[in-house]
Amino acid sequence: MTTLKVGIADYEEMKARTLRIARGEEKPVPNDPKVWFTSTESFAKVLSAGNRDLLRIIAEQAPGSLEELAEITGRAKSNLSRTLKTMAGYGLIRMEPGRGRKLAPKVIHDRVELELPLTERRAAVGVRS
Repeated sequence: MTTLKVGIADYEEMKARTLRIARGEEKPVPNDPKVWFTSTESFAKVLSAGNRDLLRIIAEQAPGSLEELAEITGRAKSNLSRTLKTMAGYGLIRMEPGRGRKLAPKVIHDRVELELPLTERRAAVGVRS
């Protein structure tokens, strides 16, 4: 599998970067993060120990549906649905055709790499010509 590179930038920083890119003032480079979290707290919540266990179970057991995943994990289907939707939004999983007409979760990446500047705001770091 592959590594998903993620970054942390608050909403205003992400908006400013997007506008700079749209105006041609900044060009994204291949090494830039592909997914952005608005805080380290949101990153930690999405990739909590329980959610990493869930990703491992999906990768190892390849459930054919959300119902099967609920049976395997003992988690409520509604809870799993919300969690998987969030993970899909961050590019960690995707829902693919499963058994019958059901959708099955598939893990896309086996690693996450976090880019987290400690002393500079992303807007200052990301300006490129």
